[in-house]
Amino acid sequence: MTTKHDQITDVLIGDILKNHYRVGERLPSERDLSVRFDANRGAVREAMKRLAQLGIVDVQPGGARVKETNEASLDVISHLLNQGDLPDRHLVDQILVVISSLVSIAAEQLLKSGRDEEIEEIRALVRAFFNQELTEEAHALARIELMQKMLQSSHNLPLQIIARTLFEQFAPSMEPIANFAVVDKQSYAQSAQILDQALEKRDLAAVRAAFDAFSELNRETMVVAFNQAQSTFGQEATSL
Repeated sequence: MTTKHDQITDVLIGDILKNHYRVGERLPSERDLSVRFDANRGAVREAMKRLAQLGIVDVQPGGARVKETNEASLDVISHLLNQGDLPDRHLVDQILVVISSLVSIAAEQLLKSGRDEEIEEIRALVRAFFNQELTEEAHALARIELMQKMLQSSHNLPLQIIARTLFEQFAPSMEPIANFAVVDKQSYAQSAQILDQALEKRDLAAVRAAFDAFSELNRETMVVAFNQAQSTFGQEATSL
């Protein structure tokens, strides 16, 4: 059940992220916000605490001032993505680049210190992409499983926390375009074969190249999916 302070929080987050308040500008007083939302001051204070936790306002005795978005916590990602009917395609592309980089770092640590059994487990997941008859859903699940296993096998706790938090913010926001995403399975299979051989040889450069190829395929898939989704939603399509 959505509480009053949740409602206030959501509206103010939207106002801030849509630049209705400029950086450094003071938000309305507790009294004014109480009147606007027909709420008691306790609910307003709880909303202010949430905004502060997100890192988008600085709450001081004299009131709350808007901060730069780049000072926010990772939890603001989902709010940034969900400002319209479709997620922000430029932000989606940036997130895909970051996720790819995190997985690449995990792969590097795996090759340097991973056990042979861990690498064989990864290779088994990679070989799933050899099958070009996978359904779109099965292919998507296989990609997620590979990424999660790669991160797990890195044994790098900060990397795992950052990647998981980012993905938890990202994945639900992609639902509006999920049905439009069609992967080039043949190209994916070719890159998977290269990755499988690179893992067997512990060839770091080849592993990086294979993951870069995966990243480009994922981004290209998103471009097409966004264009089709925007056409369906009646929005103007723009290139990434």
